[in-house]
Amino acid sequence: MTTAPELRTLARQFGRRRFLTVTGAAAALAFATNLPAAGSAAAAALDPAKIAKDPFTLGVASGDPLPGSVLLWTRLAPSPYESDGGLPPSRVTVRWELAYDSRFTRIAKKGSAVAHPEFQHSVHVEAKGLDADRVYYYRFRAGQWISGTGRTRTAPANNARLTEMRLAAVSCQAYHDGYYTAYGHLAKEDLDVVFHLGDYLYEYAVTAVGGNRKYTDRRLPAHYNRETVTLDDYRLRYGLYKSDPDLIAAHAAHPFVVTWDDHETENNYAGDTPENDVPPEEFLLRRAAAYRAYWEHQPLRLPQQPEGADMTLYRRRHYGRLAQFDILDTRQYRSDQAYGDGWQVPGPESEDPARTLTGATQERWLIDGWRDSKATWNVVPQQVTFAQRKDRATPGHKLSMDSWDGYPASRQRLLDGWRSTGKDNLMVLTGDVHVHYGFDIKADFDDPASKTLGTEIVTSSITSGGDGSDRPANWDTYMAANPHLKFYNGRRGYALVTLGQDAARAEWKTVPAVTTPGAPLTTAGTFVTEAGNPGLKPA
Repeated sequence: MTTAPELRTLARQFGRRRFLTVTGAAAALAFATNLPAAGSAAAAALDPAKIAKDPFTLGVASGDPLPGSVLLWTRLAPSPYESDGGLPPSRVTVRWELAYDSRFTRIAKKGSAVAHPEFQHSVHVEAKGLDADRVYYYRFRAGQWISGTGRTRTAPANNARLTEMRLAAVSCQAYHDGYYTAYGHLAKEDLDVVFHLGDYLYEYAVTAVGGNRKYTDRRLPAHYNRETVTLDDYRLRYGLYKSDPDLIAAHAAHPFVVTWDDHETENNYAGDTPENDVPPEEFLLRRAAAYRAYWEHQPLRLPQQPEGADMTLYRRRHYGRLAQFDILDTRQYRSDQAYGDGWQVPGPESEDPARTLTGATQERWLIDGWRDSKATWNVVPQQVTFAQRKDRATPGHKLSMDSWDGYPASRQRLLDGWRSTGKDNLMVLTGDVHVHYGFDIKADFDDPASKTLGTEIVTSSITSGGDGSDRPANWDTYMAANPHLKFYNGRRGYALVTLGQDAARAEWKTVPAVTTPGAPLTTAGTFVTEAGNPGLKPA
């Protein structure tokens, strides 16, 4: 296992300039980014019949649906709480099946894939040649073992004229903060797709009793009770998170489209700048390990496979002519937070026009995509609060330097770009803040009478922050300070959005507690926004 001191040694050996070249990165990160070898150098094959325990402990998942294909995922881990997952460093052939029915009496496609030890025995299958806009069922086999059944759905044809689609937005699932009860409810929803908006993993320590889960029937291994830094650390943490039965159920029920925020690597990092005072080259080694483990454990396609400390996660998906989804990465390319991060009074540093949250390339890609869009709804799944969010209405207000408020010039360039397209129906999907918000996106946030350009649907956390409350202590203050804030609730849960030809409907779902299992689900608020007439109105 590579340790944090060894990361520092590697960082000193290679240095930042050499590290940031492909050759240097490949050498420095040999421990983290080995690719499966070919020919005689390849890992020996393991006979699947020799796998003595169920290897499908982390369930199955599907993701990034296209009209003719979908990504199918699993990972072989008979012992998910062990660093090797309970398997030797050998490759394993895994068979997969995709069927029209849950009993697998009508097989649509089938094949085999190799679970490589270099990828922690994860499997990414791009099932192709499928019908558009169709439900399929899938499963994997390894030796005598058969995985649970997953249900997925391909996207409609790009030119299809749909009457509606239904999606969920989820984020922020700190294992140590509580039970994934909301995922159990999400698994029962009728959805086309789920967007995970970040903080799938947290780097923080998890105690032997699972933190606020307060287990009495089990003890978690001691290696979870430390911060994740190395590749082994991140892999082990995914083994813990993905072993949760409610999360397994949600992945098995719906295709996911995922993007990250900060905690999958480290709290509030910005580009190659870490939260803590360590050299950038040392942090980039950690970032490479985190990115590698993220790809290994998510239903992501080959173009998203990382190279060293870089990973192209922003991408575009279509649902007929009804919706275009531009999935952003607001961590990897951002400028460092102004004024040392946190909530600060805005000023010249935060308002510097050169500051960016997306990087110039992603910014151009987004605006060009809007310009070319033929969709009724242009939806932007991303991480941090987009609308202005003052902490009080009186002079001297503060803003979050980690959100778009800390990068107002970057936000304004996007809004100017949106207005230049002449399009309607902009919707931003957001996570990060552990509360439900519904915002109107204004042309000028300081002028409530200015034009409304779109809506922002912010989903609360699955668990992060604990049980929460319907009206947090700052509810009155926030509602008064931000007239464009139309809805605010502080419980845990998820957001549902139904996109139609004439309107979109947002429903914020909550559970009363996550520190105890089995909480019921409630609809805390329902709003609509009309096509061509942006702005949230109570349903």
